[in-house]
Amino acid sequence: MSFIRNILKNSRSQEDGNFFLELQRILGFKPKKKNLYLKAFTHRSMNIRDKKGNPINYERLEFVGDAMLGSVIASFLYSKVPHGDEGYLTKMRSKVVSRQHLNELGKELNLIDLVISRIPKESFGSNIHGNLFEALVGAIYLDRGYKTCEKFIYKKVINPHVDIEKLEGKVISYKSLLIEWCQKEKKTFNYEIYEDTGNDALKHFSVKLSIDDKVVSKGRATSKKKAEEKASKRAFFAFQGQMTKRS
Repeated sequence: MSFIRNILKNSRSQEDGNFFLELQRILGFKPKKKNLYLKAFTHRSMNIRDKKGNPINYERLEFVGDAMLGSVIASFLYSKVPHGDEGYLTKMRSKVVSRQHLNELGKELNLIDLVISRIPKESFGSNIHGNLFEALVGAIYLDRGYKTCEKFIYKKVINPHVDIEKLEGKVISYKSLLIEWCQKEKKTFNYEIYEDTGNDALKHFSVKLSIDDKVVSKGRATSKKKAEEKASKRAFFAFQGQMTKRS
């Protein structure tokens, strides 16, 4: 159990005596296997390993949590939308468990306040929030089983956030939507990506999006993917009238 004591020494929340009190408030029940929850909030930067040399951090729990979220949401949608075919249900599930939505859920619960890490919180990217949420779900499943995990997902995800009508109109990827439209309309498109030489502390990327050899929008962000999505979103709203008319 020495690795657990190590984690506790490096946990600001635990030093304040608040880690498990705050965790219990979020969960709505008292954890049984506390080690799982400590692992769910341990960042890989702690570089802690068990006696067999296996790393102790939340990444493997993310995998379990992702599977549990997918399973519970799929079951809910199957029952809630009896007219939905496989493609529709898959698309709707993707919207519920999108990275953006999971990040919002993690932020809502202030999970980053419980992270045990050697990296300052302000240095984390936005995905840390969703990663922690998935890891927490994974820990709940391994601690209490499917039913308790399902109940937690209904309480924190489905009941407050899943509105079928709103989900149907929600866009999770403007880039995918734009590419689909371009292909349907036989338009050429190109994302020109280049590193931004600005004075920001973090490296940025800029994107020029061209449709039929004409630059229609630009985007700038800390990753190529985010920059492309920004440019795509701007282009979507510029062409929204045409896209809606054709759909």
